[in-house]
Amino acid sequence: MQNRKLKLGHSPDPDDAFMFYAMAKDLIPQHGYEFEHILQDIQTLNERATHGELDISAISIHAYPYVADKYALLPSGASMGDGYGPMLVAKAKLTSAEIAKRRIAVPGKMTSAFLALQIFLDTKADELDYIVVPFDEIFDVVNRGEAEVGLIIHEGQLTYEDAGLQLCADFGAWWKSENEGLPLPLGGNVINKQIPAEERSVISKILEESIGYSLDHREEAVKYALQFGRGLDEGLADRFVGMYVNDWTRDYGERGREAIRLFLSKGAERGLVPAIEELEFVQ
Repeated sequence: MQNRKLKLGHSPDPDDAFMFYAMAKDLIPQHGYEFEHILQDIQTLNERATHGELDISAISIHAYPYVADKYALLPSGASMGDGYGPMLVAKAKLTSAEIAKRRIAVPGKMTSAFLALQIFLDTKADELDYIVVPFDEIFDVVNRGEAEVGLIIHEGQLTYEDAGLQLCADFGAWWKSENEGLPLPLGGNVINKQIPAEERSVISKILEESIGYSLDHREEAVKYALQFGRGLDEGLADRFVGMYVNDWTRDYGERGREAIRLFLSKGAERGLVPAIEELEFVQ
């Protein structure tokens, strides 16, 4: 019998590469499925999800209210900022009041970092001076003076000092201190609701096993992920992967689900995202 082909979208980043290593290299049973790995930046994946284009996809949690009619959340694959997360950097330290008046380079309007920025500054996008820039170009844009502040994600959180920039705010640390120690929910994996419920559960288990395989075979999985690290050495790649692929990633758990509900409800209360009645997780 021919395998059923499914389109799986995720970012070309070391944490996602680590997470999907066992699936990409066929190291675990795939139960009659063949996964086509589509590597695109998270903003593009968010936009594609609004059209229901992929069977399974990594998305920003910020994007979920816009795709909840088409996708259910998978319980595995979370990217949680547990005391760390997206950062605001600049050539000199700035207060939040000063940042609100400066031009900010952001990695995408549907990223969780951008929603966190609006909640942090207690302002809406149309009240900010911002430009959308590919995440790996933000350092250069700030250093050239095209923006005064950069909102950084991915491995930039470990390398901003090498670019001569200073930390103004760490959203993960701020969120945890403001919200009873909860992590900042950043990314997750979703599955198209057109796939029958019983199949969703099987696919969910495959993803969980892939994450578990990499966590149990960390050294080989990190070496694979290193090719996606954009200048990270093995030590930094291992550190970055450890930040975003951990016990939260195996399963959100109730605390993780609570964090998502709170993040999206704060956004909805401020009119930043549509309100959703309840998160839908694959059982």
